[in-house]
Amino acid sequence: MTFLTATPRRLQISLRSALRLTVLAAALTTASTWPALVPSAMAASAGASVSWQEASGDPDIERAFAQARGEKKPVLLYWGAKWCPPCNQLKATLFNRADFIEQSRAFVAVHIDGDNPGAQRLGARFKVRGYPTMILFGNDGQEITRLPGEVDAPQVLRVLQLGLAGGRPVKAVLADAQAGRKLDVNDWKLLGFYSWETDEQQLVPAAQRPALLAKLAAASQGVDEETATRLWLKALAATEGGGALKADAALRARVEKVLADPATARAQMDVLSNNGDDIVRALAPAAGADRQALVAKFDAALKRFDADTTLSRADRVQSLIARVELARLDHSKTELAPRLPAPLLAEVKAHAAKADKEITDGYERQAVITSAAFLLGRAGLWSDSDALLKSSIAKSHSPYYLMSQLGGNARKQGRKEEALRWYEEAFNKSEGPATRLQWGSNYLSALVELTPQDAPRIEKAAAQLLAEAGKDKGAFYERSARALQKVGSQLVAWNATGQHDAALSRLRTQLDGVCARQDADDKGTCESLLKKKG
Repeated sequence: MTFLTATPRRLQISLRSALRLTVLAAALTTASTWPALVPSAMAASAGASVSWQEASGDPDIERAFAQARGEKKPVLLYWGAKWCPPCNQLKATLFNRADFIEQSRAFVAVHIDGDNPGAQRLGARFKVRGYPTMILFGNDGQEITRLPGEVDAPQVLRVLQLGLAGGRPVKAVLADAQAGRKLDVNDWKLLGFYSWETDEQQLVPAAQRPALLAKLAAASQGVDEETATRLWLKALAATEGGGALKADAALRARVEKVLADPATARAQMDVLSNNGDDIVRALAPAAGADRQALVAKFDAALKRFDADTTLSRADRVQSLIARVELARLDHSKTELAPRLPAPLLAEVKAHAAKADKEITDGYERQAVITSAAFLLGRAGLWSDSDALLKSSIAKSHSPYYLMSQLGGNARKQGRKEEALRWYEEAFNKSEGPATRLQWGSNYLSALVELTPQDAPRIEKAAAQLLAEAGKDKGAFYERSARALQKVGSQLVAWNATGQHDAALSRLRTQLDGVCARQDADDKGTCESLLKKKG
C-alpha cells in the first residue's frame, strides 16, 4: 500500500501483571463476549511509555527473542514510519494509553522504523510491506497473529489480549476451521480480527480471500454472531465491487440489520467506514433506486459514527470520507467536481475546519489533517484541501508527506508545473533512506508522466536516486526495492523507441557501479532494474 496515492486511512509482565493475565486467560476461555475494558483513552501518567526496543537488523531481533525466551514472554513487532498517517494514529490513540502501556509489560516490544538501516531487510524476513504492520510472535519465533491497525484502540487491545492469553497461531486455528473442527469463541475472534489486509498471502492468496472469508463466516454462525458478521462484511469488502462473492438477499438483509442497530454497527465500525463503497457495490452492483436505498441506510449508520465522541477524530473523519465515497458511487472515480448534496459539502468543510482548529498533538495532526485534506479533495473542494495542507506544513513533523499531497492535488487538476514543484520539494525535504527512495520514485514518476520531453531533468533525478541507492544497504529489499523497480520500469518505458538511449546508457553505467558493490544476494535485483523486459 502506498499512502501517497491512497486514502490515508486503508498493537504489552511483573508478578502482578502475570497473575492478572492468568485470570484474563481463564476468563477468555469461558466467556462468550469480550472482556470488559475501560472505554476511554485513559491518558498515561507523566513519563509512562512503552519500552520499545529498536531493531535495525537480525542481531537486534535475535536479542529480543532471546529475552522473550528467558522471560517467557511473547514478542510484539511494530513496523512503521515517521510520516505514515495510520502509524501516527496508533501513537496518538493506542501506544499512549495507560492500559496498553501496562499490558506492554506482558511482552517484548520491538519497533522497526522503516528507515532504520536494516529495516527493509527485516521487512523481507517477516513478510511485511505496508505501514503499519503489527505482529504478535511466541517466544519461539512462531507468528501468532497479525493485529489490525485500522480498528479503534479498545478493539486492538482485546485482540492482543486474546493472542497473549491463548498463544495459538492463527495459522493453526485457520487449519482447524478449514478442516471442520470445532472452534471456540476466542478462536473465531482471532480469525475475525486477524489483519487480513497485511497477511501478505501467508495464509491465503489474495484472490482466494473473499471465498475463504465467506466460508469462515458461514461456519462461525451460531457460535459467535458478531464475528460471523465481521467475516461476512470483510468477504464483501474483499470482492472489490463484485465478482468474487455473489451476494444474495439474505446477506443483504443481514447487512441492513447491522446498519440499523447502533450497537451492532459500532462493533463493526472499522469495516463499515473503510469499505462502505465496496460493500455496497457487492450487494447492489447496478446504479438505481435499489442501490440508493442501501446507500441511505449506510449513510445513517456513518452519521452516527461521525457524532460518536468515543471514536477518535481519525475514525470520525474516515466515516465522513465513507459518506462522500458513497455519494460518489454513480460518478466516475476520477471526477474532479462531483455534484454532491450541499448539506454534505457543508459538513465536510466544517469537519476539516474543526479538526484544524482543535488538534495540537503532532501525531494526531499527521493522521487527521492528511485525511481531512483527502476528504476535501474527494468532495471536489480542491482549494480548501490545498489551503489546509499549506497551512499545516509548518506544523507537521513530516511536511514532505503534505507536499506530496499538494503535488497530487495539482496533478489531478492538470497543473503540471505546480505538481512537479511540490513533488520535487517533497523529495528534497524527505528524510531517511527508504522514505527518500519512495519519494524520489514518486517525483520521477511525475516527471516521466508530465514532462517526458525533459530528458535532462529526468536523467538528473534518476541519477540521484541511483546514487542514494548505492549508499543504502537495504535498497534492494521490500519497499525500497519496489520503489527502484518502479523507477527502472518507467525509465525503460520512457525509452521505448530508443530516443533516450544515451541517457539510459549513462544510467546503466552508473547502475553497474552500484551493483558491483552489492552483496551476492542483492546483485540480481540491482542488475535487473534497467533491463528491457521481454
